[in-house]
Amino acid sequence: MNVLEAISARHSYRGKYEDTPVPREDLVRIMEAGLSAPSGCNKQTTSLIAVDDKTLLAKLHQVIDPPVGETAPSMICVLTQRINAYRDKCFAVQDYSAAIENMLLAITELGYQSCWYEGHITDDDRICDKMAEILNVPQGYDLVCFLPVGKASEEPTLPKKKAFEERAWFNGFGWK
Repeated sequence: MNVLEAISARHSYRGKYEDTPVPREDLVRIMEAGLSAPSGCNKQTTSLIAVDDKTLLAKLHQVIDPPVGETAPSMICVLTQRINAYRDKCFAVQDYSAAIENMLLAITELGYQSCWYEGHITDDDRICDKMAEILNVPQGYDLVCFLPVGKASEEPTLPKKKAFEERAWFNGFGWK
């Protein structure tokens, strides 16, 4: 699969996962893809924790309410640090977003499924803080997202996208 095929094939998977473990080599490749993403002023504000231990996964899923991704045999937790860069601007959100998209593409290319869970855990109930405590995340880092990783046990369905012409133009908005 080339990168353009992976982009077209990538989608959010919210179904059940097979109980087949994801080899650590694949988790490393996925995380390397994430850490290869661009970073504002090269501040490299994104860090990652892969979780493949069943006991630890169970502890994490006990605090994720309502449950999502609970049958995946592994997950990658995305951490960020708020480090100012150019003109006292922080690009942490852009940094971790680029890292997540790279990982989602790598996950797709390697034949796995995933979903970007951010708002679900960073909302007012702060599930992310409970997850960070379980993972011993030090102060100064925020856990902002998790990606379940595994093989789909259900047939994935691709969402319908709007036509190109409805969302993209040349030389001005709505132009042909």
